[in-house]
Amino acid sequence: MTDRRRLIFVALLAVVLEMAALRPGNAQPDSAVAHARQVLDLLVHEKFDDVASEFNAAVAGAMSPSQLRSVWSLLREQTGAFGSVIDERVATRPPGITAVTLGCQFEKMALNVFIAFDAESRIAGLRFVPRGGADNPQPAVPSSSHFKEEDVTVGSGEWALPGTLSMPVEGVVAGVVLVQGSGPEDRDETIGPNKPFRDLAWGLADRGVAVLRYEKRTRQYPGRLAQNRNLTVREETMDDALAAAALLRKHDRIDPQRVVVLGHSLGGTLAPRIAADDHALAGIVILAGATRPLMDAAREQIEYLTGVNGDTDKDRVDAALQQIRRAAPESYWKDLDAYHPAQAAAELKIPMLILQGERDYQVTLADLDGWRKALQGHAGVTIRSYPTLNHLFMEGEGKSTPAEYLQAKHIPAFVLDDIAAWIGRVPRR
Repeated sequence: MTDRRRLIFVALLAVVLEMAALRPGNAQPDSAVAHARQVLDLLVHEKFDDVASEFNAAVAGAMSPSQLRSVWSLLREQTGAFGSVIDERVATRPPGITAVTLGCQFEKMALNVFIAFDAESRIAGLRFVPRGGADNPQPAVPSSSHFKEEDVTVGSGEWALPGTLSMPVEGVVAGVVLVQGSGPEDRDETIGPNKPFRDLAWGLADRGVAVLRYEKRTRQYPGRLAQNRNLTVREETMDDALAAAALLRKHDRIDPQRVVVLGHSLGGTLAPRIAADDHALAGIVILAGATRPLMDAAREQIEYLTGVNGDTDKDRVDAALQQIRRAAPESYWKDLDAYHPAQAAAELKIPMLILQGERDYQVTLADLDGWRKALQGHAGVTIRSYPTLNHLFMEGEGKSTPAEYLQAKHIPAFVLDDIAAWIGRVPRR
């Protein structure tokens, strides 16, 4: 594997905190570039406490100075020493969040350093990616004789989304739509060097299931979506999932009566709601879907992370929660507060597969208990948990932390086998 393909992509925000990208800001381009250069200089001189002192509450709750040191050390092992800044640019993602890209030459390769600032000019995001091509170039298709990949478009008009269909080469098959978690996710649900949705797409397609994944609307159209002050999860996630399922049913080699939605994290939480709107779905798969209110889960997550970092300051936890709340308009939270995932699932009459990693600190076993209680006695419901898996459904040991997401791993074969076998048993709608 080349250094470029091995290079880590560092995201300091936990998944539930990535919605901070919707928060308004007002940093000026010139001052933002100067500020970004100062942050880079602090990193180069390994002044991690100074960098961490500039984190906003959400990032501070997810990344300690010692974790930042580990991230930088891992990066340096692959890139060598920092050389110089070779170019710079500024963008708003969406209007308000000021994102600075510093093109940097390191000893072994060049990469882009992205630093985002919020309304108070505090660090709201930090990541590193290889230079060349798009910010997140799609990987090459694997050398598999069992499936091929093709470009598709989900939806139409102003919200059309680029997607990828992983299609088995033979037969009429079942189809699955992958629905991402919170934040501006790409089609692979990339976090660090990991691409769980690519793993799912390739693994299931290799097992004879067609899989559709696509760029999330908050990633493809962040500025336009941020202008919607009446935003809800329908515009963020649901409408596109429904359009994707409709697209699969039109494919001449996909059985329209065997189309399933698979949601992860927020996507899993919303899967019952999507199914309630689409009566043609044959079933739903929920991976790490929450049953508790999102802000309750967010508080537990931040308390967990601050505890791991040795910080039990309640004020810092409250500040991080307030920042998350401000990340989206009040319409978003009112809509979610009125939605009860487990209750919605209990009203469905279709098969459901609910999977949970027992080491997951973002969506926990308490949420799994919510599904169990609501669906007890329901026919066609399969619930399973995996002791070694984290929120990304990747293996590890001990307590899971954000730093674990920076280790390149894959969804294990036993998870793919369980999902594929369940889909194989789902009756035609």
